[in-house]
Amino acid sequence: MRALLIACVLVSLPVRGAPGDELYTRPGQLVPADGTRLNLYCMGTGSPAVVFDSGWEDWAPVWTLVQPQVAKWTRACSYDRAGAGFSEAGPMPRTSTRIADELHHALRNAGITGPYILVGHASGGDNVRTYADRYLEDVAGLVLVEADVGAPVEERSDPQHIAELRACRDAIAAEHGAAPRVARPSGPSRSCTHQFFRGLPEPVWSAELNATLLKIAQDKPALYDAYASEMEQMPANEAYLAHNRRSLGARPLRVLSTGNHGIGTFDPNRQKNAKQQKFQQDVIQAQARWLELSSDSRQIFAERSSEYLPFDQPELVVGAIREVFEAAH
Repeated sequence: MRALLIACVLVSLPVRGAPGDELYTRPGQLVPADGTRLNLYCMGTGSPAVVFDSGWEDWAPVWTLVQPQVAKWTRACSYDRAGAGFSEAGPMPRTSTRIADELHHALRNAGITGPYILVGHASGGDNVRTYADRYLEDVAGLVLVEADVGAPVEERSDPQHIAELRACRDAIAAEHGAAPRVARPSGPSRSCTHQFFRGLPEPVWSAELNATLLKIAQDKPALYDAYASEMEQMPANEAYLAHNRRSLGARPLRVLSTGNHGIGTFDPNRQKNAKQQKFQQDVIQAQARWLELSSDSRQIFAERSSEYLPFDQPELVVGAIREVFEAAH
């Protein structure tokens, strides 16, 4: 079954995807990190280094169109959080404080010196903001890419989704590399492997990268354990950040907003009803409140992107990082 699915991916997608995305088909550098080993991909030279953290149910390949561009003018490092991608499983629970501490240790152990420009996409925004709270002296600036805003605007801990992840985990552990389906009360059943990123296969990637990611999703129970725990901890992460709202001072901050929060595919013809429009406006306003964290802050609006800005408008993300890089200098 697994071989058939991989073959289908290889046949249905073009041979070449994002230039250089073969980097993410194999482990980069596995680095000890406070009870686990994290997989880092670093390229380019320069300082301050840019460090990328991905959203929930994503890992390093979400930056395939962004990281190589940034590496043209400074050091750029993406990584897989513990349990995801090629990283080893990490201690539970998977809180943002634990994730930030693991990243801190991994960067030090890899010899990547700070301060860093931290870039967080979606729920990765919680992680980089937590990192800035705990290790502000190691932060040169922040870029928040369609970052999650949490309660009361959006509900982020979904008990049903957590249960589905755990059911997938058990099925994958029992079926040894198959792609089981999971029942969903909110909709039709789906393959357990389809939930990662925008759903595998991803059109912007090569067939080889899609096949690699599919194999990870079919073979790695720790992936499901990690993301179930991450979702469980989202309310606690939000409470931590609300209690520890630390100023960045003059460190540059850029907040990227799409107006399509929670929408994985951009459709210019998609119409939003009044409730959906209010939700998107509430998200944008909540994201704007982060501007108060820095005296050098700006909100940047995407005009043609889903919440996956790194795929739909990577040049906008690169431009924001460049702004922060120049300001940090």
